[in-house]
Amino acid sequence: MSKENAFIIRPGHGQQLGANFDGKGVNFALFSAHAERVELCLFDPSGKTEIARLELPEYTDEIWHGYVPDLQPGALYGYRVYGPYDPENGHRFNPNKLLIDPYARELEGDVEWNDAHFGYELGHEESDLSFDSRDSAPYTPKCKVIDPDAFDWQGENRPNVPWPKTVIYETHVKGFTRLNPALPQELRGTFEGLGHQASVDYIKSLGITSVELLPVHWFPDDQHLLDRGLKNFWGYNTLGFFAPASRYYGPEGIAGFRNMVRAFHDAGIEVILDVVYNHTAEGNELGPTLSFKGIDNFSYYRTMPDQHRYYINDTGTGNTVNTSHPRVLQMVMDSLRYWAQSMHVDGFRFDLGTILGREPEGFDPRGGFFDAVTQDPVLSKLKLIGEPWDIGPGGYQVGGFPPGWGEWNDKYRDTVREYWKGDNVSNDFAARLLGSGDLYDLRGRRPWSSVNFITAHDGFTLNDLVSYNEKHNEANGEDNNDGHNDNRSCNYGEEGPTENQDIIAVRERQKRNFLATLFFSHGTPMLLAGDEFGRSQQGNNNGYCQDSEISWFNWEAQSERDRALRDFTQHLIALRAEQPLLRRESWRDGLEVRWFNAGGGLQQSEQWDEGSTLGLAISRPDLEKEEGIWHDVLMLFNPFEGDVPFQIPQFGEGGWVLELSTAEEKTDGAIITETIDFVLAGRSIALFRRP
Repeated sequence: MSKENAFIIRPGHGQQLGANFDGKGVNFALFSAHAERVELCLFDPSGKTEIARLELPEYTDEIWHGYVPDLQPGALYGYRVYGPYDPENGHRFNPNKLLIDPYARELEGDVEWNDAHFGYELGHEESDLSFDSRDSAPYTPKCKVIDPDAFDWQGENRPNVPWPKTVIYETHVKGFTRLNPALPQELRGTFEGLGHQASVDYIKSLGITSVELLPVHWFPDDQHLLDRGLKNFWGYNTLGFFAPASRYYGPEGIAGFRNMVRAFHDAGIEVILDVVYNHTAEGNELGPTLSFKGIDNFSYYRTMPDQHRYYINDTGTGNTVNTSHPRVLQMVMDSLRYWAQSMHVDGFRFDLGTILGREPEGFDPRGGFFDAVTQDPVLSKLKLIGEPWDIGPGGYQVGGFPPGWGEWNDKYRDTVREYWKGDNVSNDFAARLLGSGDLYDLRGRRPWSSVNFITAHDGFTLNDLVSYNEKHNEANGEDNNDGHNDNRSCNYGEEGPTENQDIIAVRERQKRNFLATLFFSHGTPMLLAGDEFGRSQQGNNNGYCQDSEISWFNWEAQSERDRALRDFTQHLIALRAEQPLLRRESWRDGLEVRWFNAGGGLQQSEQWDEGSTLGLAISRPDLEKEEGIWHDVLMLFNPFEGDVPFQIPQFGEGGWVLELSTAEEKTDGAIITETIDFVLAGRSIALFRRP
């Protein structure tokens, strides 16, 4: 029997893109505005042998489509797309390249790097204007048809945590689980390992409401990393926007992802995905042809207006996804809805999110993508977080995203680091502490719009922020030239680990200061996973390629000090959850704010420029009647090395009780009812409440 006779193909329909099983067969639909014909290639279960090549018979509204009766979930496929090979006009069709369906829900196998992946002849004098006729199918992952109803969610149990009560925990599936002794060996490094009771219980015990995962969309390992014995660990290099990264599969395969989500939901914890719709893994004009480039390069990517051979590179990765094109925008929206509806994900953090708001004339908060999301009945209800910058012109947009969005606030990160280093940034520090109203009190946005963080995956961990003056990225193989140089960090006397007890004591106190500042600030706090117990990356501030002990959490090496820090973090998060004064919901809640100087008087305008020791009193008279709820809080901040006598201001009734100090393990609970000088220890925060 010849290949062609084994399967028949009918016209099918173009309404739903991708490979969709209807119980009797599979409908295939692929967008390409500039193709001349499309072949569907079917493969045997090994993915090695092509068993049929079927031309998609119909072309409707720029969508190629066909229906294969009797084809079942599990079938493996890819596409060959015919059209002009004309890079100078933005077209790179090459039917010798097997292409991944942009809508594939699952991918089988990995990219095995080979010269055949490139649409042109590598090393040819005409470079990417030449044409390569080698078949890439043996080296390309195969798309897999899935049964959308194969998983039983056992009812809807989404936590729906309100934004003002949200505490985000940024983590990595493999980094968190790979060395965790509480997990069975076969689950370490997998979705199921992260969804295991031991992982979920630990995260729950901290008081976390929302786990944010570094990218889990399917991504390859870059060839240049593999050549150096490294891997793409972070995953910001997507090839499949609908397919989970199979490298994190455990025994249950794709069901493991859903099991993980369900386990977090059962514990009342949301799952937020870090997603990368700004570029793909295909690189620039010299990159491989794996999917979009060979399907319709001119539609999927932003090319240079006068030279369509070259790509606009607002991402720094070689290409930029063209979300101005309606079908490309549709793909992004369909992908988000798929993760929200079929995978029950609760929200997204958009990497280089400014890109998504880019129109040909520049960033526009009323651009197509933002409009589409805002009116979407599914997506508009989820947590949407933008990373509000890219490297393109006008790329820095902190405070510029539309209503409904949260934003990573790097001004918060930088100012808080500077303040505790002893730089005089009191004005900025005051604004960041109170929710960055200068950025977010516009258009009805709320304090929660500011996602506050001290550290994130990109940069130093909290431990390394107080242990290193310089980055140490030698293991990345780029002569320590990669990663940020401007870390606003301090080692307090020795670079890296030390036996000096005085230095250790300062570092521990600074960690507590950073954490207390984070959880006592208005806005949405984001904790980098592992910071609660002082995780180190040995000074590496760019672990993107470190699938190694540098990035994996060392659970067994925790000291008494580390456990004390974890307990302190738990306490901070619990205080924040209990006390509305610490997690402001609205700019219009009647909050009274008073700033004091160390002499106990109200801070005068000239004093803001003189010194950084600050007293902040926040009050909500409307809370006075509520049992166990604070209506007055006084916070004292001293970023200097030496103690400062701070006169406790007396206003209101009842005096003050010291609730927490970052300089002491326990407080004596004494009530201060008169104007006295409180010794505010060097580099410390003191929190007072009414008795």
